[in-house]
Amino acid sequence: MAGAKEIRTKIKSVKSTQKITKAMEKVATSKMRKAQVRMAQARPYAEKIRRVVGHLALANPEYRHPFLVDRPVKRALMIVITSDRGLAGGLNVNMFRAVTRATKEWKDRGAEVQYIAVGSKGVSFFKRFGGTVLAEVSKLGDAPKLDQLVGVIKVALDAYRDGSVDRVFLGSTQFVNTMMQKPVLSQLLPLEPVKSNGLLEAWDYLYEPSAEELLDYVLGRYVEAQVYQAIVENGASEQSARMVAMKGATDNAGKIIGKLQLSYNKARQAAITKELSEIVGGAAAV
Repeated sequence: MAGAKEIRTKIKSVKSTQKITKAMEKVATSKMRKAQVRMAQARPYAEKIRRVVGHLALANPEYRHPFLVDRPVKRALMIVITSDRGLAGGLNVNMFRAVTRATKEWKDRGAEVQYIAVGSKGVSFFKRFGGTVLAEVSKLGDAPKLDQLVGVIKVALDAYRDGSVDRVFLGSTQFVNTMMQKPVLSQLLPLEPVKSNGLLEAWDYLYEPSAEELLDYVLGRYVEAQVYQAIVENGASEQSARMVAMKGATDNAGKIIGKLQLSYNKARQAAITKELSEIVGGAAAV
């Protein structure tokens, strides 16, 4: 058994770690609430524009925008959203597993897979994992702005327009609730039609100034809205996962301290018993 002094040092060290994890838990809780507000504010617009462009995909205009045209997949592009920092449980690992599975599936079909990395953890992962990374962005902060994403979004849109890629996917962690976050890899381009709500016939719209100009603008905003929504939702998931992870670490530290305290008491009791035995033995010898 370790000596009482050594155990006391270990207890002090674990208590110091426990204070850090407790503080990180409180910070994550505060940031999580703010991230949830940003997510709730962005979600209505993202859902509404998704329905609008989904109806456009069902329409039959004379002009078919490239973002609405499905074509054989020779090259796929995945926009992978991760966090900039760790200590968030399995948040990023689960996303990477989903990406690697999807990558294998597309390669088995004979398609090449390329990537856009959003977040420092994703950038580091693809440096180890390999593959062609068309663009990357990180250090977005706790309150990301759309201006920070315009560059990487333009890379994805241009690649799809000029035929460099035939399908674009968006991978991020969906916020289900505080205790559950789910990695999702969804198709971003070409746009998939929404449900027609029982309508048996598709319909067309009147476009002003022109279908080409209007659709190019609206569909561009649609992609931006979906990527931004995924990023703010990933942010809420990150803070929730970190809060849960730090709470677990704090609780585990408490359990370790309890066990070390028990060992310390036993060691101290053993030392006292030994000293008493020596005193009694010395008195008897006299």
